[in-house]
Amino acid sequence: MKVVILAGGLGSRISEFTDKVPKPMINVGKYPIIWHIMKIYSYYGFNEFIICLGYKSQIIKDFFINYREKTNSLVVDTKTGNNKILSKRKKEDWKVHLIETGDETMTGGRIKKIQHLIKEDNFCMTYGDGLSNININKLVSFHKKNKSIATLTAVRPPERFGIVKLDKKSNVVGFSEKPIISSEFINGGFFVLSKEIFKYLNSDKTIFEKQPLQKLSKNKKLKAFKHNGFWQCMDNLRDWELLNQYWHQKKAPWKIWK
Repeated sequence: MKVVILAGGLGSRISEFTDKVPKPMINVGKYPIIWHIMKIYSYYGFNEFIICLGYKSQIIKDFFINYREKTNSLVVDTKTGNNKILSKRKKEDWKVHLIETGDETMTGGRIKKIQHLIKEDNFCMTYGDGLSNININKLVSFHKKNKSIATLTAVRPPERFGIVKLDKKSNVVGFSEKPIISSEFINGGFFVLSKEIFKYLNSDKTIFEKQPLQKLSKNKKLKAFKHNGFWQCMDNLRDWELLNQYWHQKKAPWKIWK
């Protein structure tokens, strides 16, 4: 089963970085967030990726074209131009399709443009800016069991502000960073889609989250896999700071690989 990652948007809400790089290439720790997303899927045995490119696509292409050199120690022979990989870092067994889907194409249009690459009955799809400790195998099993056209992962949104914990004398006794206190669910990405989904995608202007999902919902062809564990998107600078704090403190909940 292939994994489609939408990586072509402008990411205007985090323009501190996206003036220079596409949003999926913003680093969390040493590696771009798209790498972390791929590592989650790879842990569960999903190693073939289709990345839908758009804004500043060449930066994403360069990262994967030069992936071995970027992630390992090297000896560079400037006379011959040959590079020798030194480190014994475990190599990812990934096949990555880098597909140009247009700078202005909407989410549904981007999915439509990779239809020719989907030969299996189902495929995974997610956004290039969200991390979770979701069990992908359970998600896929849920989708297949329910025989739905689309399954989204429903998550509880973290609050936008941390909570200050006080005692009875108004002393600050602790902080809770972005606690999950909402009783409502939101779309957290991490979809599984039947190839029938392409019938609901009409043009480059199709916004996947609007008419297609609304129509599927009306026809009872859209299921929600409830995930009550960790989930965090990277919408703005504060989200980026939080994800990096988790990573540098070695407390990243989404790091399920060794």
